[in-house]
Amino acid sequence: MKALPDLEIEKLRRHVTADAILLEVMIRGTQLGEWRGLPATGRRVEVPLCGVYTFRSDDRLAGERICYDRATVLRQLGVFHDPQSVLGQLCTLATHPVTIARALARKVLRR
Repeated sequence: MKALPDLEIEKLRRHVTADAILLEVMIRGTQLGEWRGLPATGRRVEVPLCGVYTFRSDDRLAGERICYDRATVLRQLGVFHDPQSVLGQLCTLATHPVTIARALARKVLRR
């Protein structure tokens, strides 16, 4: 909650089954606090999210699973770039030089 103090949650759809409820929501807010080690960027995010809530036979909550695309969040915060873009390739090379070197070596050795 500190990361997005102006958090808004818009319910888009609700799906009910015999033992679960699935909620599709849109999360919106401005990152004004630390999130997963990333300092505040001041950028707005808009992220689709799905929550799966399962229930026991006595109708008590058994579990909650939240699914979202973290790359979407990171892209909106300005810290993730498409690996096929020039900037994305440069960032990948800078942050993962050993992995890139191994991939290039495998490519050259296959020829």
